[in-house]
Formats: sequence, structure tokens, C-alpha cells
Amino acid sequence: MAGKRVFFGTDGIRGQANTSPMTVEVAQKLGQAAGIQFTTQSNHRHTVIVGKDTRLSGYMIECALVSGFLAAGMDVILVGPLPTPAVAFLTRSLRADLGVMISASHNPFTDNGIKLFGPDGFKLSDAMEADIEGLMQQDLSGKLATPEHIGKASRLTDAAGRYVENVKFSFPRGLRLDGLKIVLDCANGSAYRVAPAALWELGAEVISIGCHPDGVNINDGVGSTHPQRMCAAVKEHGAHCGIALDGDADRVLFADEEGHLVDGDQILGLIAASWHEQGRLRGQEVVATVMSNMGLEKYLQTMGLALHRTAVGDRYVVERMRQVEANLGGEQSGHMVLSDYGTTGDGLLAALQVLAVMVAKDQTASQVCRIFKPYPQLLENVRYTGENPLRSSEVAEISQWAASILGDQGRLVLRASGTEPLIRIMVEAQNEETVREVVQQVREKICRVISVA
Repeated sequence: MAGKRVFFGTDGIRGQANTSPMTVEVAQKLGQAAGIQFTTQSNHRHTVIVGKDTRLSGYMIECALVSGFLAAGMDVILVGPLPTPAVAFLTRSLRADLGVMISASHNPFTDNGIKLFGPDGFKLSDAMEADIEGLMQQDLSGKLATPEHIGKASRLTDAAGRYVENVKFSFPRGLRLDGLKIVLDCANGSAYRVAPAALWELGAEVISIGCHPDGVNINDGVGSTHPQRMCAAVKEHGAHCGIALDGDADRVLFADEEGHLVDGDQILGLIAASWHEQGRLRGQEVVATVMSNMGLEKYLQTMGLALHRTAVGDRYVVERMRQVEANLGGEQSGHMVLSDYGTTGDGLLAALQVLAVMVAKDQTASQVCRIFKPYPQLLENVRYTGENPLRSSEVAEISQWAASILGDQGRLVLRASGTEPLIRIMVEAQNEETVREVVQQVREKICRVISVA
């Protein structure tokens, strides 16, 4: 029976390492509870895949999780530092019951997190997570494995190679990256081995940065959350483009040959157009979030394609993709989900699709990546106290007022932060002055009707 959500957030369990809920005790209890949840569903020998990024605390969380799974009677296959999408892929490929990724994605090394994948490679449903939480709050001593059924742990030595081959399989047959010089920033994270290997094996000259993790430098001034270094390196080395992944490599940003940044909306539009031309885009639609630029939506409309919008988070993108049977979705931040090849966001997979267009059309990154003119966007935050004020009628009236001002040539998005007591105000419109004025007025109106911190 599903219980109250205590540990799980919108993307697994996350927090500061050695502080609740990211403690040894919670991790071990999670391993026990998830193990019991899955071992009671059938009588075969049960297996869990456990991967991690390069954070120092990953060793601690990994050991605690493994002990919990073993105690519940699950065999554990350790794959070491690998991207989140690699863990999802291996879970399905090896017919495991469960996959676990230990990572806090683009957060600093002081944080860590735990994401769970089902046997189909997709993240567990809210209901399944709630069931596991319910078990975590019980005394499980009477439900653990008997001595003869305690699990075994082993290490999959060719895990990285399996993922690299899977990623290379997504690159169009007959194409190569020979002659391309690519700056690759792996954020000192989980892709530091597999991403350079995949690009090099496809023929590229790879200039690697952010590929020397030491346990505390993940996402530290590198990666998709700090792309300036990658952009500068493209200019410095005269590279054809730059690729920046985040700590667990489920998101990607690009730089063109001039070192100019290319965000996730442009990448999503490029892949959509390419797949549409090839007849590969399923359902003639793309899934994005409320934060994706209206310029992308208008661009897709010129090809007769629809844009479905979801709440922010790749979890919601994937859910909507499965509902409408789309095979392409993503976020402005760089999460790209290509369901023909994977079940979750995969920065390296998406990067290869962009490179494939460059090679097939023999064009530069700036030529293929600047496919629409973005509408001006402005984002501001308002910190509040007390309950989430977005549920109030006063804020709803403010939203209606802004909608009447912007019409069909702009948008207001009001959403609450998932980690802080913040209201995020995003306005976009064709006219930049209108954007600034509406953001300022919305902020002033909201501050008059809520408790501002």
C-alpha cells in the first residue's frame, strides 16, 4: 500500500552527503526495502545493477545500498562510474529487476542522490516509490533473506564497453566523425571515460576537459552548468564544435565553431527537423517543458509538428512521451530523451545526433544549430514564506492579467522551485521591452499579495 512520500522527491532521493536523507542508514534501508519489494514479485534469482558518478560520497552510499540489497536476497552487479542512461540501458539489457544510479546530477560534490529504474529501464513510478517508502518506515528484520538466500555481489568489467557500443549503434551507418575536432567537457563526472572513447572510436579528434575526477571536482567550473570553459576551448583549439555534459551525463549543451553556446531548445529543434525529414519522428510531435522557448514551438509549427509541454523535469517529459507515443523530447537545460535508443535523458546520444547532421550535410555547427530565432526570455525569482502562494486566487488573477497583455505572442510561466521557497517568474514575447515590463509588473503585483522572505 502506498504511503506518504517522505524520502523521494521529483528525481529520486537527494540531499547533502552524510546528512538526512542522504545517509548510510537511509541508503541501507532503501536497499532492503527496494530489495524486498522486488524479490516478492516472483521466484527467480533477483538482480540489481548499481552505478554511480564520481563523487567522493559515492563509495559510502554504494556500500550501504549494496549491503541492503544483499540482505534482502538480491544479487548486486556493480558497474562503477557510468552515466545515468548507461545504468538504465544495462538494467534492461541484462534483464535485471532494478537499476540504481548514485548521483546528484549537476549539483556540487557535497550533494548526492539515488535514482531507481525498473526492469524496463524507466524510472520507477510515484506509486512504486511510495510503496518502497512505506517499507522503509517499517521494521524489516522479519522480511530479510534467510542465511542461504543472502545475495552475492560481483563487478561487470565490460559495462563501459557495452554502453559505448550501444551509443555508437545510434550513429547512422556509413557516417564517421573523421576530420572533426571536438572539445568534450565531461564535468569531471560519470562520462569521463565513455564519452571520449565513443567519439574517438567514431573517428573524431577529441580535446577532453573535465575528464580528471578526484571526488570533489565534479561540476566545479566545468560541464553543462558552467559551459564557459568549453566555449573558450573551442576558440582556443580551433575546434569544429564543443560538447558539455553534466555530472551524470543525462544532459548536453553545444558550442558552435565560434564558441557560441547552443541550448537544449535548439538541439531539440535540430533533431526534430532531421528526424522529420527522414520520416523517423513518431506521431509528428515533440515533447518539451513549459520553459522551452516559443521560438521552438513556432519553428516546429512551420513543419506541421506539434509541441507538447509538461512540467519541468525529464521525468515528466518521459511520462508524456509514453502517453502520446512520441520518440523525441527534451528540456532547454539540455535533457534529451531519444526513446528509439534509450529510456531516459542521454547527453551523449543527443550529441551524436547533432554531429550526424553536421557530417551528413557537410555543414558547420553554427549552420545546423541556429535553426530558429528565440523569443526574448527573462526569468526572475521571488522568495516567499509560508505555504506555496501559487495556489492563491490573487496570483491566479495576476496570471490572467499577464495573459491578456501578452496575447498569443508571449507567455507567462509561474512555477514553484522544487528545492527552495521560490516563485520562478518567466516571461517571453517577441518584443524584449515588453518582456522586461511584464516581468517587473508581475513581480511587483506578486510581492504585494504574498509574504515575501
